Amino acid sequence: MIENVPAVKDAHENDTLLVGTVDTWLIWNLTGGINGGLHITDVTNASRTMFMDLNTLEWNQQILDFFNIKKSCLPRICSSSEIYSHYKIRDTEIPIAGILGDQQAAFVGQKCFKSGEAKNTYGTGCFMLFNTGNTPFFSKSGLLTTVGYKFGNMPTVYALEGSIAVAGSAIQWLRDNLGIINESKDVNTLAALTPDTGGVYFVTAFSGLYAPYWRDDARGCIVGITQYTRKEHIARATLEATCFQTRAILEAMNNDSGHPLTYLKVDGGMTASDLCMQIQADLLGIQVERPMMRETTALGAAIAAGLAVGVWKSLNDLDKVNSDDNDLFKPQISSNDATQRYQLWQKAVEKSFDWA
Repeated sequence: MIENVPAVKDAHENDTLLVGTVDTWLIWNLTGGINGGLHITDVTNASRTMFMDLNTLEWNQQILDFFNIKKSCLPRICSSSEIYSHYKIRDTEIPIAGILGDQQAAFVGQKCFKSGEAKNTYGTGCFMLFNTGNTPFFSKSGLLTTVGYKFGNMPTVYALEGSIAVAGSAIQWLRDNLGIINESKDVNTLAALTPDTGGVYFVTAFSGLYAPYWRDDARGCIVGITQYTRKEHIARATLEATCFQTRAILEAMNNDSGHPLTYLKVDGGMTASDLCMQIQADLLGIQVERPMMRETTALGAAIAAGLAVGVWKSLNDLDKVNSDDNDLFKPQISSNDATQRYQLWQKAVEKSFDWA
């Protein structure tokens, strides 16, 4: 925009330009906008811009110089949990006390407060975050390093992240493009009509593959099709595609950490499917834990704000929050069976390379 939009270029040169992520825009408006609104963000959103130094939690001047961006146009970086200001409505002042990026909010909502804990959010895409403690850990296995959260003056907590580009959107593709289901939820009914995929593997690389493959030349493919293949097999293979990619990310995290994960916390729209979560437990070979209240992104934002205003005094006070009546899915197949199926999945992934 600085290079192509004259108004933005002029504002940048004249130090009248302000930019930021969505949280920055919301808080700026809530605190007055052009009449003295706060121009801030938190460490998790700032880390997404790739302009922030993960060690210092400040804007990296070398990167800004490279892109010819003035620091004056960027928001001030704050923690994820503190009272930043107040939103005034009539005679009431409501504290604005928590800021978190989307996946980091789910990370907090799942209470991944201990090093080695991980959550996976199954939405349009799929995002797994693994708590690595108070020091940024840089992956050797194709994962991203990000800030998990920072509560006030407490030490920063970092995470490794693995992203899947296509998860729930593959189910939408079955509905909208192939027309084999009428509603997204119908995929579970259809997939449950068969005990397996009949040897079919669906690599949902509609626009390339994210972690840990990082192949923008990959394209979607369905392999193992025979005359026996039915739409039920395609539906089940679609659910398995997300579960296989989750295993690929989990193995990368296990390789980096040296401490294999023993259970996985899950949330997001696809977790409503008991069948999908059982497949996930089977293919991972570990327990999958699904909370009763699955809107963990909203819960994480509430936790950050609640800690700042004193609803909870410490992380220990959160032990019973959203902990009752969790659903537990345990592996029901052998590790050898899971490994053999995963090896065939990896073979299918290789078929998706070099198409673009």
